[in-house]
Amino acid sequence: MAMKTLNPSQVAGVVGVIDPDANAAATYTTGWIAIGDWRSLMAIVMAGSLGTSATIDAKLEQAQDATGTGVKDVPNSAITQLTQAGTDSDKQAIIECWGEDLDLVEGFTHVRLSMTVAAATSDCGAIVLGFDPRYGPASERDAATVAEIVTV
Repeated sequence: MAMKTLNPSQVAGVVGVIDPDANAAATYTTGWIAIGDWRSLMAIVMAGSLGTSATIDAKLEQAQDATGTGVKDVPNSAITQLTQAGTDSDKQAIIECWGEDLDLVEGFTHVRLSMTVAAATSDCGAIVLGFDPRYGPASERDAATVAEIVTV
């Protein structure tokens, strides 16, 4: 049996959320996440029941600050479109990102997840996790929406 040395909440934090809901056709985004606080990020896009002819696209965007200055896509971060026609209901897609994936030369320091629902209202949501915080335990940087951490 392995010894408990670090709780998972010390190394992984919830840093962005698109609330799971019956989301109408629109684009939904997380808040801006300072990539410098983390070694890596993982966005998990979750499709529930997709509406008739619905599609879900998701990608990471980068900016030069927490207000979205200079926003542009993170290269190669778009998922393959999830579609109702392609039987993608009740599936997930994962996007992974490291700090060096951003345009550091131009001073891009923040990331957010952008998820677009098209054609029909669909059950979907997303969560972005930060891994290996550069300072302190990850739980200190959790999104304000995290209500509780239970450690057994």
